Parts: sequence; structure tokens; C-alpha cells
Amino acid sequence: MLNIFIYWLTFNFILKKQDIFIGPLHITSHVAALGVAFVITFPLGFILSRYIVFPESALRGRVQLVRYLSLVGICIVLNYIFIKIFVEVCHFYPTLANILTNALVAVFSYVSQRAYTFKVKKPKKA
Repeated sequence: MLNIFIYWLTFNFILKKQDIFIGPLHITSHVAALGVAFVITFPLGFILSRYIVFPESALRGRVQLVRYLSLVGICIVLNYIFIKIFVEVCHFYPTLANILTNALVAVFSYVSQRAYTFKVKKPKKA
């Protein structure tokens, strides 16, 4: 929910739906808003996942962080692909596209984190 709120706030009020031009680089406002939301929610997401969602994981924090970062990299690519498709191909309003994108990526992220990032080792049977 925080990601969606930050995206909405950035897209509508900070960027005012205007694209960003840095020299020859052109960043659409919906992609820039995605980047701003990521920078804020990445550290918070890791802390919440580690201590609240998956506290039973006995993996070292450094291992969890590296795994979390790699998974987040995949999620960023998925976010980018979905937001581009929903906004530029399907012509959805960017905030709606972001909500749909977050729903799809959240399911993938939770399953992946449970099975990989914060994996719990099962006790060996005697």
C-alpha cells in the first residue's frame, strides 16, 4: 500500500504527470514514479519481511539481504514490463496500472521470498 501511495503522490503531485529529460535521456513520468517508490520502499520492505513476515528464517541477515536484493531486481524488471504494457499498450491510467502491477508482482514476490529469500530449513527426520 505504501508503494502505491508513494507512486500516486510522485506521479500526480511531484512530477505532475510530466516526463523527465536529462540530456538525451527521456524518462516517462510513470516509470520515474516507479523508481521513486522503489527507493523508499526497498529498505522498509526488507526490514518488514525479515522481522515481521518471515521471522522464523534462520538464514544470516547478509544472505537474506543479498537474496532479497536479487529478488527485488527481478521484481523491478517485472514492474517495468507490466507498467509499460498496462500504460502504453493497454492505455490504462498509470495509477490503476501500478495497482495491477503491484498485485501481480506481490504474489510472485511473496512466493519467491518464502521459498528462497527467507527459506526455513526443515528439521532432518531421524
